[in-house]
Amino acid sequence: MFITLRSRKPIGEVRQAFEDASAAKKFGVQGIHNVTATLQSKGLAFDRKLYIYEICNPGYAKTVLDKNIKISGALPCRVSIYAEGDEVVVETIRPTMMLRMFNEPALEGVAKEVETAVTEIMQEAAK
Repeated sequence: MFITLRSRKPIGEVRQAFEDASAAKKFGVQGIHNVTATLQSKGLAFDRKLYIYEICNPGYAKTVLDKNIKISGALPCRVSIYAEGDEVVVETIRPTMMLRMFNEPALEGVAKEVETAVTEIMQEAAK
């Protein structure tokens, strides 16, 4: 269900490599959520570093939205980057698994292409 990669690099390096690889694959970073800072700003104790990235390729997004606007609730792709012990985890839900919720078999090829691209972005960030 998930694509999960691990890295021994510092989280800042993983994040920068993720942003660079996203741009190289023509995925724009739509947002970066510093979950740690958000929770702490609300007075909640949370000592793990956790960032959630929202990335999107406009061509893929348009194809999907033209077919089924309801899929907009699953866009953009979200990738978590978080510290776990001495490692940094880069993780996302597989787009092919997410698509199953919408019963759109005609978009399976697009979902596989997105999954391949996002996996390559994540691999670049983690290496």
